Amino acid sequence: MNILKQFVVWVNVPVESANHYKLTEYIDYLLSKRLKPKTINCHLDCIRGFYDYLYHEEGIKVINPVKKGSTLRLPKPLPRHFNEDEVMTLFDVIKKPRDRAIFKMMLRCGLRVEEVAGLSFADIDLKRKRVLVQNGKGGKGRVVFISNDARTALIDYLRVRKPSRTKKIFLVEKGSYQGKPISVRGIQKRIEYYARKAKIKASCHQLRHTMATQLLNAEAAVVTIQDLLGHNWITTTERYCTVSNLKVMRDYFKAMEVIMGRDARAP
Repeated sequence: MNILKQFVVWVNVPVESANHYKLTEYIDYLLSKRLKPKTINCHLDCIRGFYDYLYHEEGIKVINPVKKGSTLRLPKPLPRHFNEDEVMTLFDVIKKPRDRAIFKMMLRCGLRVEEVAGLSFADIDLKRKRVLVQNGKGGKGRVVFISNDARTALIDYLRVRKPSRTKKIFLVEKGSYQGKPISVRGIQKRIEYYARKAKIKASCHQLRHTMATQLLNAEAAVVTIQDLLGHNWITTTERYCTVSNLKVMRDYFKAMEVIMGRDARAP
């Protein structure tokens, strides 16, 4: 009721005459009060419901000023990545060769969990240090590269991997499904187990986010990261620029050195 009272007092006209333009001004007013988009959308839902009630229940022929699409777009949460300490803490508890190889491939190659689960021997070229991702998101294929530590982890696993007829690389090692390809859910359960053991919050996708952020901090071009991650739109990759504070800081001080050097030479 307080929301409706605030709206009625602010518009300062009979509620029947409040139109969409007046509502737009009201949204600007709420924004000026520093209300979050989610809170403003709650206001709009309440106002829309009030006008629907007047029209359908009270029989008052009013035009609802809250049109479809009037709600504010909520910002997408930024990808969360691991810092260096968290990466070390996580891998300190991952001792099983198969699991180290799986999660190193995610961290260093930027593979999605379903892409790791689907890897076969024909996809891996250890000599040239590259992986062919054949069934990426949207059926899109791409080539990614294997860092030295990921390559070592993969070789360590292949040395102890039990023989199997399946062409998939990563296998279930215990239980009734032993020797079968490990599933996406099976990999997710492993990261959940290690997260509890390491006492940190962790998910498979965070490893992919971490790779992107680390590459950006190491001065890799956004278009290169886009290619490696298999993003259709560069705007998806550019979201990592927002979370990469280290690069922002470095770019800032580098630019300031140039600016201050120029100022020092000025007469």
